Amino acid sequence: MKQRNCRLMSLLISCLFYFFVQASPGRAKDQVDLYVTTQDKKQDLKSIRIDARVQKDVVTTIVLDPKIRFQQMDGFGAAITGSTCYNLMQMLKKDRQRFLNETFNPQKGFGHSYIRISIGCSDFSLSEYTCCDEEGLEHFALQNEELHYVLPVLKEILKINPDIKILGSPWTSPRWMKVNNLVDLLPFNSWTSGQLNPRYYTDYAKYFVKWIRAFEENGVKIHAITPQNEPLNRKNSASLFMGWMEQRDFVKSLGAEIASAGLHTKIYAFDHNYNYDNMKDQQGYPLHIYADSLASKYLAGAAYHNYGGKRDELLRIHDARPDKGLLFTETSIGTWNKGQDFALRLIEDMEEVGLGTVNNWCSGVMVWNLMLDSDRGPWREGGCKTCYGAVDIDRKNYKSISRNSHYYVISHLSAVVKPGATRIGTKAVAADGLIHAGFQNSDGTMALVLLNKTTMEKIVTISDQRTQFTYTVPPKSVVSYRWD
Repeated sequence: MKQRNCRLMSLLISCLFYFFVQASPGRAKDQVDLYVTTQDKKQDLKSIRIDARVQKDVVTTIVLDPKIRFQQMDGFGAAITGSTCYNLMQMLKKDRQRFLNETFNPQKGFGHSYIRISIGCSDFSLSEYTCCDEEGLEHFALQNEELHYVLPVLKEILKINPDIKILGSPWTSPRWMKVNNLVDLLPFNSWTSGQLNPRYYTDYAKYFVKWIRAFEENGVKIHAITPQNEPLNRKNSASLFMGWMEQRDFVKSLGAEIASAGLHTKIYAFDHNYNYDNMKDQQGYPLHIYADSLASKYLAGAAYHNYGGKRDELLRIHDARPDKGLLFTETSIGTWNKGQDFALRLIEDMEEVGLGTVNNWCSGVMVWNLMLDSDRGPWREGGCKTCYGAVDIDRKNYKSISRNSHYYVISHLSAVVKPGATRIGTKAVAADGLIHAGFQNSDGTMALVLLNKTTMEKIVTISDQRTQFTYTVPPKSVVSYRWD
């Protein structure tokens, strides 16, 4: 009798373990959650739950292999710029909360999990400023844009998703730290271009520490930073040129100050285009910095944009230094790439921005402005007048929202691939025109994000070591799957 009771107790414990750990709330083991978006929007991020049933004689198959493991994922999201925050704060609170919950809630929404903000102004800020425009670090202070727009929005987001990661990037140093070049070292009192005076490397590093601490004092933890947004771009409305040799030397000061302050903020180098703006002496930018052992020890990896060059560069950099991580931190849609042509952009952006970066070792993927208004703003002279947001809000009422391709790309990924997930191996058979990436989440659930580029529906059987199911993928569509 005693042995029988022990067996019954063991069985009960096993059942409880499955119920609480293995099975996701509301979804049985033999069910699959899907999100479907078609090019014509007849299915518009449609949430579906299906039974895991297999259709016979299906030729096209995708098999996930969790034994083959690649990078661990940090998350997906968009930039919360000053312009984005201004637009959000013009909304009625209930409307803003509805949109933020849809976007960031990891249980009831799409669970966007990584966002980028500027350190000081960006080209989508309400004015030009840094947090120390008067000479001397004793004058450091957060400014109106942070206090009245950025921080209030970030606090609302953190209430919805406390685990969201935040990356900060400066567009320019304080002007009093700038010189015209590193030979003449003449003062350069301009928001645009100039270079960082080497005599201020330590002061500028301390500026970063002050900024990180100021945000933490407001309840906002900074997960990572880059030393300079687009360091090879002199022409942005706020900008600073920083070649790889300068960044190598500055990173030594920056890393030392962050370590000395007891902070654990990660540093990612570069933060610019795949083609290094076609500058011969800047090719392979982060690799040169990694070659310096002192600078390298402070770097978690490198960050990239896609305004020039090809994403193959991500794989080249990874293969050269597989011990360093990769982030994709900026891309935009706009008038130049038919940014509001949803039928065109959904397919191209999912291939290039979503799956293309992840399948080339990026652990985080971020697009540019989360929200701009219907006039593509607010923007400033010298900044981008032709950009669209991931979503655009009607300036007439600050209520009506148009969701563009980038919102769908990020949402399809973040809905099924959670922070801490690992990209895993896949094997596809007879899958022409299908692009995909497979993942295993930290809770054991499996995920697949699939793009059908073709004009034909595709009947696909998807499986891992335990589960199989067949699904008919609509033509010109994106489908995200998650199952136990």
